[in-house]
Amino acid sequence: MAILDIFVNFIQVSMPRSNVIILTDPASQFSMEKSSTTVLPIQGDYSRGNLMLQRIMSYITFLEQRLKEHPERLKCINHYIFTDSDIALVGNLGQIFEKYHDFHLALTFRNNKDQPLNSGFIAVRGTSDGILRAKAFLQEVLEVYSTKYMKASRMLGDQLALAWVVKSHLTFATKKFSRPEAFSGDINGKLVLFLPCLIYNWTPPEGAGQFHGMPLDVQVVHFKGSRKRLMLESWNLFNSTSNLSDMLCLILGSGRTKYDF
Repeated sequence: MAILDIFVNFIQVSMPRSNVIILTDPASQFSMEKSSTTVLPIQGDYSRGNLMLQRIMSYITFLEQRLKEHPERLKCINHYIFTDSDIALVGNLGQIFEKYHDFHLALTFRNNKDQPLNSGFIAVRGTSDGILRAKAFLQEVLEVYSTKYMKASRMLGDQLALAWVVKSHLTFATKKFSRPEAFSGDINGKLVLFLPCLIYNWTPPEGAGQFHGMPLDVQVVHFKGSRKRLMLESWNLFNSTSNLSDMLCLILGSGRTKYDF
């Protein structure tokens, strides 16, 4: 809950006009007493071994609910970004939809042969067409996940399924993944934007020998695994100083330390 609380705090600092919707298991029975933050229970199997599969199913259910909203409400476009809760937004991600006009959904990539796509960040354009096509894309990923990667369902199945869908349709993608530059492609009529993890899903280094610096224009910091303690320390520092540069320096310096959590 401390991580989730800080997750919302960073969003409210970096994107104060946004609404935070927490998708969760109805059995979790918790509430968030924060402005512009709601908890949305979605039925499903949230057991540990099924969690990554259920996450994609929950995203699909959420998008289906948006499509069922009154047509007049959909005229007021609200874009959506699905993320893990162990991230800190340090930039306004609304600029993605302003800078890149022709995409239905966006994924983040890295130079990793087997897992080039990280599922911890998925952006969806909030038009009816964008929501519909993003849902169709995720349904294709879900089908591949269910038929090919259930043995990896506990952790990596979603990322392996994402990579399979993308690579099977975009033969040039593998070469593009080695360069930290945004690109796009058409996957069965779904326009997918690929954003570099280096900027939009950057993970702090961990442990001696992993000190490689930080991009100056990083927008999203992803505190994976044992780095969650660093997320707590980062927010405490920012909360005491309101200085984003000092906070990023703390994260950068963490490359000399291994965080055990």
